[in-house]
Amino acid sequence: MQNLKLPITIDPKRSAQRKLVCEGRFELSGMNRLLAVCENTSEQVKVNVNFNMDERGLIVISGTSSVLVTLICQRCTDAFEQLLEVSFTFSPVKDADEEAELPSYYDAIELDENGEINLRELVEDELLLEIPLIPRHSIEDCKAPADSVWGELPEELEKPNPFDVLKQLK
Repeated sequence: MQNLKLPITIDPKRSAQRKLVCEGRFELSGMNRLLAVCENTSEQVKVNVNFNMDERGLIVISGTSSVLVTLICQRCTDAFEQLLEVSFTFSPVKDADEEAELPSYYDAIELDENGEINLRELVEDELLLEIPLIPRHSIEDCKAPADSVWGELPEELEKPNPFDVLKQLK
């Protein structure tokens, strides 16, 4: 196992033949899409990736990744820290035909024209999927006003139905 700055692109076939296990990091500053939706709290994304072959002879890329980011609460608009932790299992494919034949327990990842995958983009995509759709504190930690209404509107705010007049005409 190596603790190093991981390569951005890697040949999965050659790595799987060697049963490569890499533990390293990516600089968060290189993940522009992730930085567009959150603030960076830690400067590095921790990544652990295993390259292997399964019993069917398919290349398997599995691993984990984690990073601490700052998100904006959508209730009170204050910043809060959240740990994003993901695990993934992929198998590289060249085209849509290979993807259709892939077992359902593997996600497909496309090879580039050199037969490599972009490892940094793979990790960034998985971290982006881990961000909540509506980031927010827990209710206890949120500084939103206590009289805020969540869910159903109170009775006094409900407006009369304008079509009730038509019922009277019948």
